[in-house]
Amino acid sequence: MTENAGEDGITRRRLLGGLSATAAATVASGAAALPRSAVKSWDMHTGVLVIGSGAAGVSAAIEARLAGANVLLIESLSQFGGSSAMSGGVVYAGGGTALQKALKVEDSVEQMYRFISLVGGVHPPLDKIQLYCEGSAEHFDWLLAQGIPYTDKLTLAKGLPMGDESLYFSGTEQAWPARELATPAPRGHVPGVEGMNGGRRLMQALLSQAKALGVRLQGRVRAQRLVTESDGRIAGVIVTLDGEQRAIAAGRGVVLACGGFIHNREMLRRYAPQLYDCSVPWGNADDHGDGINMGIAAGAEALRMHEGFAIAPIYPPESVLSGIVVNASGQRFISEESYHGVLGDAIAYHQQGRAWLITDRDSSYASHQDNFLPLAEASTIGDIAAQLAFPKGALQQTVAYYNLHAANGDDPMFRKSRAYLRPLQGPPYKAWDLSTTQAFFPAHTFGGLHTTVDGQVLNSFGETIPGLYAAGRNTAGIPTAPYIASGLSVGDCTFFGRRAGRAAAVGATA
Repeated sequence: MTENAGEDGITRRRLLGGLSATAAATVASGAAALPRSAVKSWDMHTGVLVIGSGAAGVSAAIEARLAGANVLLIESLSQFGGSSAMSGGVVYAGGGTALQKALKVEDSVEQMYRFISLVGGVHPPLDKIQLYCEGSAEHFDWLLAQGIPYTDKLTLAKGLPMGDESLYFSGTEQAWPARELATPAPRGHVPGVEGMNGGRRLMQALLSQAKALGVRLQGRVRAQRLVTESDGRIAGVIVTLDGEQRAIAAGRGVVLACGGFIHNREMLRRYAPQLYDCSVPWGNADDHGDGINMGIAAGAEALRMHEGFAIAPIYPPESVLSGIVVNASGQRFISEESYHGVLGDAIAYHQQGRAWLITDRDSSYASHQDNFLPLAEASTIGDIAAQLAFPKGALQQTVAYYNLHAANGDDPMFRKSRAYLRPLQGPPYKAWDLSTTQAFFPAHTFGGLHTTVDGQVLNSFGETIPGLYAAGRNTAGIPTAPYIASGLSVGDCTFFGRRAGRAAAVGATA
């Protein structure tokens, strides 16, 4: 099996010949891995084959190429960039990055590790978190080296900067209980471009670097099945191009990096039912779980398939955080200043997808917005409760208890910061719909293949599958539910994508 692919790049003519008629007839999406004996000849050879063109795939391709491998990256769509290009482009980084130091922000690896490991879900991947935190400053230097622009500007406003600021508090660091578990620090590193363009700018830089290094990119090529040698090693992939099925050999390794499964309704209902009814499936159009399914078909273990982010972005403006969020029992269940991924998770996973934001005259949305629609308006809290059919007296008791303590600058239940803490008083009172089905409620999946810190895919016995690597949302990585900070996903994609690419380039098997 040769890895020499030639430097003229992949061509349709070379892909459109060679797979045996018998094998081609048996190939179907979602079927078991194909034995090498069924492939009579390869249509294409490469060293490392990367499947997917988001941040994980392109970072893997860059590092594999720098490690000396011939690299072919394929993408099922005609547009490169994946879900990463749709994102804010935030990378969660800390421990003293160059940008933090330039802005005189104090942070440490220990405090970053405490935040990620203690504030999120139970039993997180501590080995990956530790490595990520220890390598965070170096990783930011790598991002700079790829040509991603960052400005020496910090904002303390909540939410993704719409200006050109590059550093902000991107998560729930300052809300309780996080602020008592780890010292808060701004760790959201976002390209210094105005508007919601950070993800697009990040991917432009990474793709440009990959091309400059000689990574060959081919769109409209859909991977369908992995090909296995008799000893279990992954030899290559069967793909579809222009309706024809062809075989690509990967002499060193295959890197699965083709996204989650938020657009696969059947998979979503089966694995992550809490995300099924969220109103906005957030991800690349082809996030159908193909990479995860191919890995499982080759014997890989999948982890945390029920997890993902469910986001209720009630701010900006920050003034609404002086309101209260209640459940179907008319009771508060969270600090309203929590990061919108934490709030969304609480609603989708723990409140049956139903919640309401209760505001008064000063905390109400001052201008038109259509993320959350008003369901009730009245001059008294009792009338609001009646319109929403809350249990008798429940909302009134909740507001009375909240107001009593807020007047003294205290929130015994959820310790909301004093900046947002005051009694609800002054009509009109309004109730805003925060339900997963009716509000603007983006969702994305986090579950995926079980991998080592170097991206090697593991089976259910904890053994590596030789020649198979994965990164990004094809894996169960650092992001868990609840999603505690913007940038953990893209950070995970780029950081562990790099490691998977390097491991694949040297053909690591242990």
